[in-house]
Amino acid sequence: MFDDNASSAPDIPPKPVPRSGKVSLLTYFRLFRKDILSAQPERLYRAWMAEMRTPFFRSYMCNDPDLIDLVLKQRPMDFPKSERIRVGLKPLLGESVFITNGETWARQRRIIDPAFEGGRLRTVFPAMWDSGVAAVERLQAMADGSPVEIEAETSHVAMDVIFRTLFSVPIEHEIANAAFETFREHQAAQPVANITAVLPLPRWFPRFHSRKTKRTARIIRNLIGQLTSQRADEIAKGTAPDDLATKIMTTPDPETGKTFETGEMVDQVAIFFLAGHETSAAALAWALYLLARYPEWQEKLAEEARVTFEPEKIYFSTLSKLRVSRAVFREAMRLYPPVPMYVREATCPEHFRDRDVKPGSQVIVSPWHLHRHERLWERPDEFDPGRFATPNGKECLRSAYIPFSVGPRVCPGAAFAMAEGPLLLSMLVRAFRFDIVPGDVPMPVAHLTVRSGDGIRLRLTPRQSEKPKEPKT
Repeated sequence: MFDDNASSAPDIPPKPVPRSGKVSLLTYFRLFRKDILSAQPERLYRAWMAEMRTPFFRSYMCNDPDLIDLVLKQRPMDFPKSERIRVGLKPLLGESVFITNGETWARQRRIIDPAFEGGRLRTVFPAMWDSGVAAVERLQAMADGSPVEIEAETSHVAMDVIFRTLFSVPIEHEIANAAFETFREHQAAQPVANITAVLPLPRWFPRFHSRKTKRTARIIRNLIGQLTSQRADEIAKGTAPDDLATKIMTTPDPETGKTFETGEMVDQVAIFFLAGHETSAAALAWALYLLARYPEWQEKLAEEARVTFEPEKIYFSTLSKLRVSRAVFREAMRLYPPVPMYVREATCPEHFRDRDVKPGSQVIVSPWHLHRHERLWERPDEFDPGRFATPNGKECLRSAYIPFSVGPRVCPGAAFAMAEGPLLLSMLVRAFRFDIVPGDVPMPVAHLTVRSGDGIRLRLTPRQSEKPKEPKT
């Protein structure tokens, strides 16, 4: 019998099935290692707060916007980055700004932040544009209607942006390409799923990592070290280009007057690989998949790009005109936030929603659950870039949307990402039509970032033969 309600059911993009009921710590760790998202219980999409108990520590996931505001904005120094996250990321990131705390973190931000101030975006815009042009040219050979693994391509272009904006070299550069390939190996090693992070060990106790994690981290850091040393020599000779690496390496701490040493710079560049490349690549891939799944939005974006990129020269001000593209990219990061969880640690006794939180407890803020919370968002699992123009969307944008975190530890490259993502998305959709592969539904899983478990395959066909224009800042 025909179901009258079936045709009106919303088309929901893929979402992992959460676990049901309680599980042992060992079972949870096994689920966590496979996928952070499906290891969590279904009730987190409705709960304001949830407690997880283990023999070693307790964790509290906070979905209450007031608690999130307290932890991330009002008293962030009382909730530093958790040591349990540092354990898995330290082989690659060393003492980078992503995992440090206290005065070390504050000093690093004082040096890094000026490189990402508003005026710098205008400087790096041509490099972003060149990466997009290179991506369009590279994909032309694949745009014959056959399936293309799109995550690999967005990883390529996102890493190209990193190398062009940081070191003024394309990804085809020998060192850049070697670092890119090794980083893919490093992700496969799942460094964040480290059993020693769960155990109540003192900070001085040595942590154990897989051979693959240590080997790939060592190779990447050596490659970054080569580029950083070369740039230090160029700075000394007065021949260094005006890019992000030069800006960061020559910016003194306003309080001490000291700049980053080469070893410190390697740590910071490593986090640009993770936060700048990996998150952008994931967000761009999901945005393209969603546009393929919802072609009416793809056509709106393609028309916007066609009109916006019509002049002979593309100006930096073009970014402000990509309203549809920005809304699509923003909605993609709501449904598939690149970083699924932020893990902090309570340093003082706290009282959250009638529960006592002891010092040393983990305090988890999950963009994945917050962005899909059933008591905050209207139709939380549906794809609707227009939602941000509604009263509910505007309110949630202020209180329940944190793909880059918020407060003092907000991602310094947030504005960079919100320029890069919509720009690349518009350039790609202007050049190609993206279509889903029937029967091929990517299922999100989370390790370092939210990716598809088996990749995202899309069919590409050219929209027009016209080459992208040259940028002008």
